[in-house]
Amino acid sequence: MRVIFALLIVVALTCPVCAEVVVYPAPSGEELSADYRVSVAGQDVAVYTARTLDPPFAGKQWDYGGPYSFASFDTDEPVEVRITSPRDLRNTVIRPSYPDVTLHVVNEHEVVVRLPGPRKMSIEPEGKRGPLLLFVNPLETDPPRPDDPQVVYFGPGVHKPEKIVLGSGQTLYLAGGAVVKGGVLAQGDHIRITGRGILDSSDWEWRKGPTPTVISIRGSDIEVTGIIVRGASHWTIVPVHSQRVTIRNVKICGGRVQNDDGINPCNSQDVLITDCFIRSDDDCVALKGLDFTEGNNNVERIRVENCILWCDRARIFLLGHESRAPFMRDIVLTDLEIIHFSMTPFLLEPGEDMRLENVLVLGVRIHGEGQQELIRLRPVVNQYMRKKTPGFIKNVTFKDVTVYGAPGGYRVQIHGADAEHNVRDVTFDNVVILDEKLTGESSRLETGPHVEGVTFK
Repeated sequence: MRVIFALLIVVALTCPVCAEVVVYPAPSGEELSADYRVSVAGQDVAVYTARTLDPPFAGKQWDYGGPYSFASFDTDEPVEVRITSPRDLRNTVIRPSYPDVTLHVVNEHEVVVRLPGPRKMSIEPEGKRGPLLLFVNPLETDPPRPDDPQVVYFGPGVHKPEKIVLGSGQTLYLAGGAVVKGGVLAQGDHIRITGRGILDSSDWEWRKGPTPTVISIRGSDIEVTGIIVRGASHWTIVPVHSQRVTIRNVKICGGRVQNDDGINPCNSQDVLITDCFIRSDDDCVALKGLDFTEGNNNVERIRVENCILWCDRARIFLLGHESRAPFMRDIVLTDLEIIHFSMTPFLLEPGEDMRLENVLVLGVRIHGEGQQELIRLRPVVNQYMRKKTPGFIKNVTFKDVTVYGAPGGYRVQIHGADAEHNVRDVTFDNVVILDEKLTGESSRLETGPHVEGVTFK
């Protein structure tokens, strides 16, 4: 009996068809992808579409991919995902690569992906052109009740509220199978935005959405978890003068317009961005200290961890532009996969006498496609500034950063602005670019004047 019981346990833990899987049928009227069909545990998974480069941006030099597809379901167990397509799938690649995720090509038009549980990935038959983004979430626990007076509840279906306003103590819930067309103003304390549905801003022209950003946050103790945000018409998720904000397991399917930054903490403190997937045309994560006059204007204690990042045109991380705060400091960027980028992925360019300091970049894998730049540390004056003075950079560490993929320049640039607005105390610890460890003698390194205390390990 003990042997039989043990065998049953092994089967339960390893049998994909035994897994608990929750899928969410697409609402009537939602146009689904013609490029892919997805099934898991004998159930069809809805495959949605996302646009890229609406007019006036279509056809310009920054066309990096075209429309794409995405699908989402929930499980906490190993599963097999079957994907079919009229396209040729024989050269399909999964990004990022996971040691515990396998891809089996069944034939020209069918592949099977085996994964041990929740994961986020880009399944790419032709690189950036028309991939399938697959979001496998953990099972949802304790969803709010629709009859709770503090809950703004959207069940399955297409909804067009346009502007959703939340105050202290309220929860916005987007059920799986809901497509909610609009934007959110969350102003107050102890606010939640959660669910497995889609917040869709793709009906609005560039910079003409119903809210200043798709999710505008101003308050404290605020959570955004689980949802998909599609087709931002401007910046996507923006905490402004906010404290203790958590953005967890959020999937951003952008790229439709310029200025669709993924997540921009502005003049905020104690912001955690974790387990997210961001595809945007503009910066994935930009930290900004816009010129507000109330309270604490600093950008402090920002942590981005365990995220997958894809930027079509601009930067992965932008620290310092449009920033007039006294300090931007205590920033941790860790356990990250950068799967596609164009411009410098780590751009630290403070101005307006802002002190950018105590930045740790740790455990980052970067898929290179021949780009020229990788890191730039440089106090600057640019068109966004009013005082027209540079800033300061101090105490920045890059540790266990790896670039793999195609040959390219991948330059690391460090430049001070003047004797006062300098760059100090920068450490590169096990930064490896195409199997070459970065050192002080590396040809990829460019060090300008007014730079002090650069070390390599």
